[in-house]
Amino acid sequence: MRVTAIVVAAGEGRRVGGALPKPYRLIAGRAMVLHTLDRCFSARSVDDVILVVAANEFARCEALLKADSALGHLPWRLQKGGHTRQESARCGLKAMNPETEIVVIHDGARPLVSPALIDRCVEVACEQGAAIAGVPVRDTIKIVSGDRRVQTTPDRNGLWEIQTPQVFRTDLIVEGHERAARDGFRATDDAMLIERMGQSVFVVEGDRSNLKITVPEDILFAEALIESGRGC
Repeated sequence: MRVTAIVVAAGEGRRVGGALPKPYRLIAGRAMVLHTLDRCFSARSVDDVILVVAANEFARCEALLKADSALGHLPWRLQKGGHTRQESARCGLKAMNPETEIVVIHDGARPLVSPALIDRCVEVACEQGAAIAGVPVRDTIKIVSGDRRVQTTPDRNGLWEIQTPQVFRTDLIVEGHERAARDGFRATDDAMLIERMGQSVFVVEGDRSNLKITVPEDILFAEALIESGRGC
C-alpha cells in the first residue's frame, strides 16, 4: 500500500513575527519545515512526501532541501500552493503518485509530530477510511457571542482539540476536496470535507507536544522540548 504525506507549508505565518516566512524560521538551529519533513520521513508507513509551498518561495525551498544532508536524497517533491490552506492541500493532492492509496495531510507548522503518531493514524485510516489526531480539551470551553456574552458552556468531555496529521483513503479526500471546490465550501480542516459527505472520521489520541507554531512563544516552547529530549 502506497502512503503519501502532503506537508502544507504555503502560508506566511505573520503572527509568529520576523522577516522570514514561518516555514523557514529556525527552531534549534534548523528551519522549521526541515524538522517537519524529518518527522514525516521517519514514519515507517510513509513512502514519499509532497511539500506544498508558496509560489514565490519555491526556489528558496528547493535549494534548502537539496543542500540538506539528511533530506537531499529522500523522495520529496515540491508543489506550488494556492491562496488558502484548503487550496494548497488540493494542489498537493493533484501532485500525488496515481498509485497512492492513503494520504497523510500535515501542517508544516507542526514540526514536533511523532512519527509513531503518523503511523497510528495511517493504521486507523487503512481500516476506517479517515483518521485524525487530537487531544481531549483540558480547559473549560464557552460559546461566546459577538459582544462577548457567554451563551453556553458545552460539556468538555466530548470536546477534543484537533491536530494534524489527518489521514484519509485517497478516493475519499479527493472527492471531498472536489465537492468543496464545486460548492464553494470553505473548511477549517480537511476532516470537515469528509464529515460533510456523511462519512465517519475517527480520532486517534495525539501528543500535546505536537504543537502548532503560531506565535513567537511557540518557538521557545518547541526549542525547550527539543533540548529536553521530549521533542525528539
